Amino acid sequence: MTSTTTLPTAAGSRSARRSVGRWLLLCCGMIAVMVLLGGITRLTDSGLSIMEWKPLMGALPPLSDHEWERVFALYRQIAEYKHVNAGMTLDAFQSIFWWEYLHRLWGRLLAVAFLVPLVWFLIRGQLSRAELPRLVTLFVLGGLQGAVGWFMVASGFQDRVDVSQYRLVIHLMLALAIFALMLWYALDYLHDAPLEGDPAVAAKLARHARCMNLIIAVEIALGGLVAGTDAGYVYNDFPRMNGHWLSPDLLLLSPWWSNFTENLAMVQFQHRLTSGFVAIAVISFLIRVRRHEVAAIIKRRALTLPFALAAQAFLGIATLMLVVPMSLAVLHQLGAFVLLACGLIAQHALRRQARPLP
Repeated sequence: MTSTTTLPTAAGSRSARRSVGRWLLLCCGMIAVMVLLGGITRLTDSGLSIMEWKPLMGALPPLSDHEWERVFALYRQIAEYKHVNAGMTLDAFQSIFWWEYLHRLWGRLLAVAFLVPLVWFLIRGQLSRAELPRLVTLFVLGGLQGAVGWFMVASGFQDRVDVSQYRLVIHLMLALAIFALMLWYALDYLHDAPLEGDPAVAAKLARHARCMNLIIAVEIALGGLVAGTDAGYVYNDFPRMNGHWLSPDLLLLSPWWSNFTENLAMVQFQHRLTSGFVAIAVISFLIRVRRHEVAAIIKRRALTLPFALAAQAFLGIATLMLVVPMSLAVLHQLGAFVLLACGLIAQHALRRQARPLP
């Protein structure tokens, strides 16, 4: 995303390039829905309800009473059932099963929505062979994401009553990487013309944008750690933490470095702290863009960032203080992707100005 090489263009007309770009944007939207479903799956403790990984045959849910009893029997073997949901009825199991099933089914639909148009565009000559490697890479990453999802789920099959927070963060960040790459490629196809303005100024601001987007990505990873450890439930006042500006419980564990991923107080605190760095990066970026001579479209795109930031901050604080209601929590997770998308769109426009005009 930081390369300054010439942007690839789809073969054929401008309308063909726009068709490819719109297809990639649609896939980005489907990834956002996938993130929402993943958040719901996490909050409803549905992730361990399907004990088998069948990439093809798993597209069909249980179709008989015997099959439902079989998959429920598998669930009753794990620690989550024994220690959290002991005595759960089949009806209650089905209520969590369907969320996990829908999450996996949407992933399969996303694969089809990507692969079929890709083949269609190739057949019609709307994509060149030079463009194929990066699109195939996206598809491979999507397949890898399915495997990483199963790797995450499998961590909850033994002695844990939940999945590993480390594997959850890997799963989340791979989804973020696919989303970011796909959005960047979509913008390449939709907006490939250089912009008028000083390339040197744009290059400096693009470096700021890259740093800003990196900080946002780190904050999303820390948010995944909060979700994976249920750290959002331990301090539900703001801006203090149980009445303290700095919780006395931040460094309770030994060795000290384990506090950053295992201590719920520290996990929540570092997510709060990094949100401040995100705000500084976003606001300073907007100020610099407004003060420099850049294309009008860049100023407009930069202006979306503070609104996305304000909405995300509101959702985060409300989620915390209302003790993690599902609706706000999943919107907060989606808002993080929206904020990063705004940053990437602004960065992409800056790269267009940083390229010399023909």
